[in-house]
Amino acid sequence: MANPLIGQRLKTLREEKKLSQDDLARLFGFKDRQTVSAIETGERRLSADELLLAVRELGAPLDYFTDPFRLVGEGRFNWRQSNVPPAVLGAYERVAGQIIAAFRTLGTEVGEKPPLVRHSLRLTKNSRFEDAAEAGERFAAEHTLGDVPAQRLAEVMERDLSILVLMVTPSHAGVSGAACRLPELDVVLINRDEVPGRRHFDLAHELFHILTWDAMPPVHVEDATETGGANRVEQLANSFASAVLMPARIVREAADWRSLREDALIARLNATADRLEVTSSALVWRLASLELLTKADARAIAASEAIRNNGHPTGLFADTRAAGRPALFSKRFVEIVARAVEEGRVSIRKIAGLLNLSVDDLGDLFAAHGVPAPYEL
Repeated sequence: MANPLIGQRLKTLREEKKLSQDDLARLFGFKDRQTVSAIETGERRLSADELLLAVRELGAPLDYFTDPFRLVGEGRFNWRQSNVPPAVLGAYERVAGQIIAAFRTLGTEVGEKPPLVRHSLRLTKNSRFEDAAEAGERFAAEHTLGDVPAQRLAEVMERDLSILVLMVTPSHAGVSGAACRLPELDVVLINRDEVPGRRHFDLAHELFHILTWDAMPPVHVEDATETGGANRVEQLANSFASAVLMPARIVREAADWRSLREDALIARLNATADRLEVTSSALVWRLASLELLTKADARAIAASEAIRNNGHPTGLFADTRAAGRPALFSKRFVEIVARAVEEGRVSIRKIAGLLNLSVDDLGDLFAAHGVPAPYEL
């Protein structure tokens, strides 16, 4: 039986080395490139001798082709980051790929099925920002996110849309998060050390990319800002995210914004942002998009120190932020790991190594999510 994983990885390695299918056909001694095509698409098995030939001639270790606990060419990423060196981001992408591959492999082994249907938004690059905002409003309403949508967004993404949401600790503080698309799985990673408002905005922003990936595939790396930039797709994503987290009805009911001036406006901005669990900066631009603030006022307020940390003193804000830090990964992820260990699909030491945790850390992880520890612990 053919192994589609090996075929996909052979294709990835061939493309990295800028070889054609004809080049590989000659290397393997095949009569034509159709045999290579059949291997790459999983229709034909690569024999043991052919696999060893590929290892020797293409300069890749055997586990490059056979290790299920890595992503090689199967996943496409969109990273939200600020000033992260490309080499550092590339290294962390491999780490993130290993975590995602662990979930995919162990989930399959314990009987998890990929979703039959992928959800999507009816938006394109030609859509207006108002269209993206309306889609965000409808998403929040149809999924009953309530008066503080940020609190339930991750839960709804995992439960209703089958999108795996992982809270992670990246190797560089400038990594805000990422969306990752695999043939059978969608994943969003969020830096759990970010301030809550930034975490929630990144989550909603990456949700947009997951829901529009086919119509407008996101760039591999983008700047993590709440105001957009030159890239229209990112601006559409920000419009959607703002409306999901700050629906117009809730924002309008929070205050008579046009009547507020100076200190009263700043105080109400910060208080409302805290209640919605967003940043005051994001709320300022949402008010501007709803024409409750002028663009000139929005620019002036966004640059003000008075809304930094939503107006909280630095020390107090840091303590509050640390207290609200979410547990690593997600309960869904940890439940799959626990089942796999319990069923003997993977050892505790193996999974701890894959997740870059000690065995004691792994025990703490189960406890943090309220998941009974497997027998090995």
